[in-house]
Amino acid sequence: MEEVVQSLPLGHAFVRYLHVLLFVYWLGGDAGVFYSSTFVINDKLSREARLTAFRIFVNLDMLPRYCLALMLTVGGILAEIIGYEHETWEMVAIVALGPVWVWVVHAVHAKEGTDFGRLLAKGDYYFRLAMIFGLVGSVAWHWTTGPLQPYPWLAAKLLIFAFLIFCGFMIRRNLPPFIEGFRAMAAQGATPDSDRRMRDGMAACRPYVFAIWAGVALSAFLGMWKPGA
Repeated sequence: MEEVVQSLPLGHAFVRYLHVLLFVYWLGGDAGVFYSSTFVINDKLSREARLTAFRIFVNLDMLPRYCLALMLTVGGILAEIIGYEHETWEMVAIVALGPVWVWVVHAVHAKEGTDFGRLLAKGDYYFRLAMIFGLVGSVAWHWTTGPLQPYPWLAAKLLIFAFLIFCGFMIRRNLPPFIEGFRAMAAQGATPDSDRRMRDGMAACRPYVFAIWAGVALSAFLGMWKPGA
């Protein structure tokens, strides 16, 4: 007897499609950012070539940032579709989070160097810190009280997402030497000191970059496999 395979409802299929796209562009975009950074710290290249590589590095980095900001909204809607019930206020917050966070991420980039940009960057910094603890606490609460127990893969994905925010947080903490070295190179030309600072800053960030790649890939796999479902 032939098995009848039913297609997903259009809304469900579209949200799943968006979820997959976010994983693809997050991981692919981040790989591109990492690759372009190797040209920025390459002391064998001309100053102009390194400045061009930096512009590619900075603008390409916006793509994974947007993907991270949208992931909880798309993932939360998808979880609701497949049966995980949120309170009304939770769904309102989940739906609003993505667009607002994308706007903040974009504004921080577009208004860099202004008082408004610095204020937004500071707020985003503490918001991400709060998100790390908030996600871990929410998973612990909803697991112990029961709602998440039928969805262990979803609990794991939320914890991984908190870890990804933590990795991004640590990259931000370790990046200043790279930025300082680059600014010195851009203003005065490359020196052994500016090159060293750029290399040191990038080396300090590298483990967290690799951890993000692993976390994004693992989260995507868990979403496909759904162990315990």
